[in-house]
Amino acid sequence: MSDFKAKWITNEDFAPLVPLNVFHKELETYEPYHEERYRNRHILFRKKITLPAFEKATVRISADDYYKLYVNGVFVTQGPAPGYPFHYYYNELDLTNYLVPGENTIAVHTYYQGLINRVWVSADYRHGMVFDLTADRVCVAESDESWKCAYHTGFSACGIIGYDTAYAENFDAGSSEYDFASPDFDDNAWQNARYRQNVDYTLYPQPTKQLEIYDVKPKALTRMDKGFRVDFGFEAAGYLTFRASGKRGDVITLRFGEELNDDGSVRFDMRCNCKYEEYFTLSGRPDDRLSQYDYKAFRYAEILLPDGAVINEDSIAFTVRHYPFREIKHYTGKNERLAAIYKLCSNTVKYGVQECFVDCPTREKGQYLGDVTIAGIASVALTGDPAMMKKALENYAQSSFICKGLMTVAPASFMQEIADYSLQFPFQVLWLYRYTGDKAFLEHMYPFVKNVYEYFAAFENEYGLIENIREKWNLVDWPDNLRDNYDFPLERPIGPGCHNLPNAFYLAMLKSVEEICAALGKPPLGDRERVREAYIRAFYNKEQKLFVDSVGSAHASFHSNVIALFAGVWTDEENKRAIIGLIERKKLTCGGVYMAFFAGYALKQVGETELMERLIADDDAWANMLAEGATTCFEAWGKEQKWNTSLFHPWASAPAILL
Repeated sequence: MSDFKAKWITNEDFAPLVPLNVFHKELETYEPYHEERYRNRHILFRKKITLPAFEKATVRISADDYYKLYVNGVFVTQGPAPGYPFHYYYNELDLTNYLVPGENTIAVHTYYQGLINRVWVSADYRHGMVFDLTADRVCVAESDESWKCAYHTGFSACGIIGYDTAYAENFDAGSSEYDFASPDFDDNAWQNARYRQNVDYTLYPQPTKQLEIYDVKPKALTRMDKGFRVDFGFEAAGYLTFRASGKRGDVITLRFGEELNDDGSVRFDMRCNCKYEEYFTLSGRPDDRLSQYDYKAFRYAEILLPDGAVINEDSIAFTVRHYPFREIKHYTGKNERLAAIYKLCSNTVKYGVQECFVDCPTREKGQYLGDVTIAGIASVALTGDPAMMKKALENYAQSSFICKGLMTVAPASFMQEIADYSLQFPFQVLWLYRYTGDKAFLEHMYPFVKNVYEYFAAFENEYGLIENIREKWNLVDWPDNLRDNYDFPLERPIGPGCHNLPNAFYLAMLKSVEEICAALGKPPLGDRERVREAYIRAFYNKEQKLFVDSVGSAHASFHSNVIALFAGVWTDEENKRAIIGLIERKKLTCGGVYMAFFAGYALKQVGETELMERLIADDDAWANMLAEGATTCFEAWGKEQKWNTSLFHPWASAPAILL
């Protein structure tokens, strides 16, 4: 916990608001009323400070939901990572090279979104900014009511993107706040900030680094009848920027996409349920600069100009943002296809990780517990940096205040629960411990590992198998057409009966819990051998020598047998060879890209590395993504396989771990 003493400030509208509780179990009917007028508000703060000569200056800053910091007209950084109010993050930064002796201008562009989604803990009426600046360890400025404050009227909504994920933006360069960060900007008409009256934060230093943000120039720029089509050569997350001139009120249309239509235009009404059409309204001054606040993922952009408007072609750039990425592990084999697949996955992790492990930087922009199994492990394996994965595990541990069996998305105001994902939490904790040897962190996570065990153990039947987990999804795989005809009905809430997948994951969980307890010198939790014997009795089919999908079923799906192998469960060598044969015959593409991780990991565990590599290199797997023009991994094996396929999905980056 921090000794951060500065006070939270906001404007007069938000200052008296009482925070709304947005947390609840997923299946509970709970819809707190949120006034529309408070949504999508861009709120600016400015402060002039005079500094004596100094050697080092340090700022601590946070905002809810988000901030972008400017010093003397220069962009510095943005943040923080999303957090729950009781564990909210602030950023500590060295500002020595941005400040000067004498007068300095601090400007902060904050944003309160107000939507229930996976991105932030928003729609709770918590808005504000907290700031303190020290020069040579002496406090020289802090957030108080002397700061100037105003709404940025240059940002208005022109739609909502994804699953209430973001507002599409119309940026008006003619707004009076256009150049608000400039030292010469006149803020005399602005109001003074106000202290927040209902502050319930506990602040912690953000344990991860600031995002890297930099400009990339177009790979190809094509003139069109009414403007330009831009290809940046690869997909990433960030913002488009350029300068343009025209008449006051001229509107430039901006379209973004992951791919092109057959006629060569940008497919801005995207497969992934995001419609990326936004606008840039000109002021009539020469050389207006496009400013976009919220990020999106794209490769292509169209800039459609009204008559008479002119764009500065040299100014067109993609401002790319991602978590710092320094690759220390590389594919060293001689298989060119595997090398290309490895690079595809590495790029997906590099450009996909933001302030957290977003499942995709388009449709949801949220951190999913199950995705951490792949994106988190891949990030650590590629870079050697465990900080982001540690933070992710802490985020999920923190979600136990809602449910001791953990939430699926954290930290966020969207409540979702998937049993398959929660059951993987002990595996993630154990994997990170094996990688780092950090026993203190393992000890810190142990109570939450125990919580997960106790949560699911409560669903054990008389034989030790878990069933009727009604309050969480029983997912198996996604989408449902990639479940290999898994024959247990998976409606929500789940109906009565005992089926394979949660029990296979439960056995894998018990194995991880057993190892965690042993590493910490604690007594074991549960009776894995009893559950294993019950699992074999319930699901093993002697004729097929495979595990079936549910009690009484004769169908042995890919998924039921992959997770059994992943959990280290087989009756004898004949059963194990039958499972391996099933995976070889059906291939990874029998399931979704997510299940491919568990299949590959299990094959590697049992010494089937050659088969694992052969399946990864299969024509219909990652090679098909490359054939369809991927520069980042798709959410499915091909663009047409899923009704809302994202073409940028880190949960598909398993080869970066397995190879």
